[in-house]
Amino acid sequence: MKLKKQVTVCGAAIFCVAVFSLYLMLDRVQHDPTRHQSGGNFPRSQISVLQNRIEQLEQLLEENHEIISHIKDSVLELTAHAEGQPALPHHTPNGSWVLPPESRPSFLSVSPQDCQFALGGKGQSPDLQMLAVYSLLPFDNQDGGVWKQGFDITYEPNEWDAEPLQVFVVPHSHNDPGWIKTFDKYYYDQTQHILNSMVLKMQEDPRRRFIWSEISFFSKWWDNISAQKRAAVRRLVGNGQLEMVTGGWVMPDEANSHYFAMIDQLIEGHQWLEKNIGVTPRSGWAVDPFGHSSTMPYLLKRSNLTGMLIQRVHYAIKKHFAATQNLEFMWRQTWDPDASTDIFCHMMPFYSYDVPHTCGPDPKICCQFDFKRLPGGRINCPWKVPPRAITDANVAERAQLLLDQYRKKSKLYRSKVLLVPLGDDFRYDKPQEWDAQFLNYQRIFDFLNSRPNLHVQAQFGTLSDYFDALYKKVGIVPGMKPPGFPVLSGDFFSYADREDHYWTGYYTSRPFYKSLDRVLEAHLRGAEILYSLALAHARHAGTDGRYPISDYALLSNARRNLGLFQHHDAITGTAKEAVAVDYGVRLLRSLTNLKRVIINAAHYLVLGDKDAYRHDPAAPFLGTDDTRPNQDSLPERTVVKLDASPRFLVVFNPLEQERLSVLPVLVDSPHVCVLSEEGQPLPSQLSAHWGSATDMVPDVYQVSVLARLPALGLRVLQLHKSFDSHTTLKSSVRLYLHGRDLHVRKQEAVPVHVFPATADDFCLENQHLQACFSGRSGLLQSIRRTGEEWEQRVSSEFLIYGTRTSKDKSGAYLFLPDGEAKPYTPKDPPVVRVTEGPLFSEVTSYYQHVQTVVRLYNVPGVEGLSLDVSCLVDIRDHINKELALRFSTDIESDDTFFTDLNGFQIQPRRYQQKLPLQANFYPMPTMAYIQDMQSRLTLHTAQALGVSSLSSGQLEVILDRRLMQDDNRGLGQGLKDNKRTCNRFRLLLERRATANKDGRPISFPSLLSHITSMHLNAEALVMPVAQEKPAPPALRSFMPLSTTLPCDFHILNLRMLQAEQDDSLPSAEAALILHRKGFDCSLEAKNLGFNCTTSQGKLALGSLFQGLELGSLQPTSLTLMYPLGTASNSTNICLDPMEIATFRIRLG
Repeated sequence: MKLKKQVTVCGAAIFCVAVFSLYLMLDRVQHDPTRHQSGGNFPRSQISVLQNRIEQLEQLLEENHEIISHIKDSVLELTAHAEGQPALPHHTPNGSWVLPPESRPSFLSVSPQDCQFALGGKGQSPDLQMLAVYSLLPFDNQDGGVWKQGFDITYEPNEWDAEPLQVFVVPHSHNDPGWIKTFDKYYYDQTQHILNSMVLKMQEDPRRRFIWSEISFFSKWWDNISAQKRAAVRRLVGNGQLEMVTGGWVMPDEANSHYFAMIDQLIEGHQWLEKNIGVTPRSGWAVDPFGHSSTMPYLLKRSNLTGMLIQRVHYAIKKHFAATQNLEFMWRQTWDPDASTDIFCHMMPFYSYDVPHTCGPDPKICCQFDFKRLPGGRINCPWKVPPRAITDANVAERAQLLLDQYRKKSKLYRSKVLLVPLGDDFRYDKPQEWDAQFLNYQRIFDFLNSRPNLHVQAQFGTLSDYFDALYKKVGIVPGMKPPGFPVLSGDFFSYADREDHYWTGYYTSRPFYKSLDRVLEAHLRGAEILYSLALAHARHAGTDGRYPISDYALLSNARRNLGLFQHHDAITGTAKEAVAVDYGVRLLRSLTNLKRVIINAAHYLVLGDKDAYRHDPAAPFLGTDDTRPNQDSLPERTVVKLDASPRFLVVFNPLEQERLSVLPVLVDSPHVCVLSEEGQPLPSQLSAHWGSATDMVPDVYQVSVLARLPALGLRVLQLHKSFDSHTTLKSSVRLYLHGRDLHVRKQEAVPVHVFPATADDFCLENQHLQACFSGRSGLLQSIRRTGEEWEQRVSSEFLIYGTRTSKDKSGAYLFLPDGEAKPYTPKDPPVVRVTEGPLFSEVTSYYQHVQTVVRLYNVPGVEGLSLDVSCLVDIRDHINKELALRFSTDIESDDTFFTDLNGFQIQPRRYQQKLPLQANFYPMPTMAYIQDMQSRLTLHTAQALGVSSLSSGQLEVILDRRLMQDDNRGLGQGLKDNKRTCNRFRLLLERRATANKDGRPISFPSLLSHITSMHLNAEALVMPVAQEKPAPPALRSFMPLSTTLPCDFHILNLRMLQAEQDDSLPSAEAALILHRKGFDCSLEAKNLGFNCTTSQGKLALGSLFQGLELGSLQPTSLTLMYPLGTASNSTNICLDPMEIATFRIRLG
């Protein structure tokens, strides 16, 4: 009672103060002598400002009144507040909302030894550091003669006398799983014929060799061939004639792909190969991705591959490496202290992987040895000298000409073993081509090998034949470091193939699908984990007979569709429009299926009585959180209909850490209150659901509830229709029309104050930070952290890049801007809507082509420490324009910025003045940041986009691009199929406590930054229990983990492995893939609201899963092809920082 009295008195005081200040202000206006002197010229604008002020004050009074009654009523609930439930927010005299302090420890300290890793400095420095190489090179593009981008190569005829040249010609066919045609069309038109002739033609001569990489195509063909043909394939693989290289589902893009999906498609391919052919790939082959990431060598090394090949690297780097004989190197991770990540890498030296650019430096000569181009065929040599069939009469002259090219190419490498690829896109699709290439080359080889004075031995070979011969020559076993070869660290972005043609446009091209890719990825990971847990619990309880185990086929199909989309013409946005639609349909079909898998697993896991479980595919127990009518639609959120009986919600948290989150739910009534499963009221905020800048959707409301969600778990909530809920607090809305004559459609239940004029600048704040905005543009201007005097300028603006007027213009691949970006100037000023409430406040600005929302969560912990930024972009009426979002700050970042590679690691970048603007853009799959000695500003992203920092203190991202022409890289189309696309970001400002001077090419996010990224990329799923008249059975929240995982551990996946006999069913084993993240402790970590700590990489897996036994635990290579060590009885594991480790486990 005493507390109640105090609150009443306090509320009354607030009320009096507000009334008094209003009186004083009005009084001041009427009696201000300085104003009277200006007589009748009292400016109209000031009058309207005053009117606005008065309206705002009236509104505050009204709200104060409401709040006081809320507070009064809430007191009893607060005093009876249950432990573990978030307490209710209250309003302070200065008008901001405050949440009561957390009842949990807010941050457990990180042990100092876990901070050592980010400081680096253990390992020896590499011979080649790519950041340094970039600073060194002039990028002058001089004409190199026949090898246009290189130099003249000379040699002495006797150089091979002591040690003959060993040549391996490697026939290959590059099959794109979708580009100009769809995956299926390519298969029916070309790929099946290539593979059919391969089986036939390879058996004709045991000296023939062939390599294949795309398992997506190979598995489709396998499903359609006879047992006899399958046996022949196994024989060809077994005797070394046919090699499976890399063995992924596709040859993935390395710029936009996320490491979850890269690993997943690699596992999918490797598991298929092991199961069907019994083979494990040894060498990596990546001839077509547009630039190369250092994540790939790490993943291949962890999969036990011993060598790899790359091709598309900036021509200036190729020339420099060729001149210094550094085209073959040990590729090492920047953060590796002990050379354990080294893998041998071969870089191809010339322009392309086609035949004219692979036999040697002169394409005019090499083209004469592409026997598909013999006169009379459909393709010829652009250099106007056609190939000639090899006969006894011309073999001496022809062989000598080719050998000269081989010798010249060999001079660029350190060993006397030479790799010569022989192939191109979709080659070898007719028996005639097999004959033309293999018979003519065999005649040349026979001639060369029969002349000892030439000191050459030439033959067909596979990629591993080449690597094996090279290792043998230098006297080491595969996987070891060959003596005399350099160590390299860094990556190979951004790529240019000629002149200033930088392939930096595809980092953003078709952002709608780049976003859909990540939504599907998050759903796949969530579905895999929940299915694995539900199945383990069902088997444990003996109820697996009733569980829909057949959902495994849906998981398998989704893995393959996500894998297919990692292809370097899919996620890149560089395929034909019809092909993009085909990918979109596949992605959406899998997304819908995964929602079903999640619903079925969640249904089983939340049932109090498992015996009551009945799976009815026709009437799912839970509804989905949203739906997408078409492959190019934005999601439409589900509206929950309230009636007299409570509606239940099941909320899935796909993160391995508990989270305190604000969950938005759409309902059909403003009279709603949200309770926990025990019936405790939860704090929630009611707001309108807006259909446009000025229209509220009738009869739809958003209730946002603050709930604590268990790690990887399911939380049950109840929605009640309630006319006097004290725990559901209304948002207040101010709508600024900027003088535009617009009709506003309101709803009674949600107060809206419309201001016809422009707002003054204003700020929003929570207990962690204050964000200030321009009243005119509605865009962010600055951020101030609570407890700090100075604010950090973080002003945002939209910009437009045009494209060149000359012959070469931007397209799907290339970014060729017409100079610096110009400000975006829409025809109307924006409508700005400011929403304030207890759990979140936000500013929405509606422009003609982009609608942007900046949201501040008033929540303790991770959600409240960053700004949530989203941009809904629609540039369908633009012509040859690209829309960019730029943040400008006072951070003294100079020319340095940082971008992530595949969401796995951070790569420092430097703005190069000597390079054109477009060369300074880089991929940003999950984050980019700038920093100085005091601060770090990180832009987290939920979809891959292109990013740069073009001057000190800036960070800019390309949101979408609409281009009307092809850029001459084979696509034959512009980018005209733009969609309405939502790009989602988090903006995180951190203070650096102990800033180390960043000379080192190594950097890490903070723990807070990692967790913020996870929150953005793995949203909680809110699923309503289907409406049914009888009360639903008792539901209980599901908490799968019995202990808190260390903060730096990420469960990348927990996926059931397929059964031996039937690949549509799961076996008893699962793959558990863990990643221990590297993090930087120098960014302040107080009050972060984690309840985890770090453990020097130790984890007790045996007791991790509540209610389940860990039957067995076998550490394996990344893709489960090789056991590592023996399966021990101990279930304690230890990971190094940055390590990704896979375990074969049995749960039950």
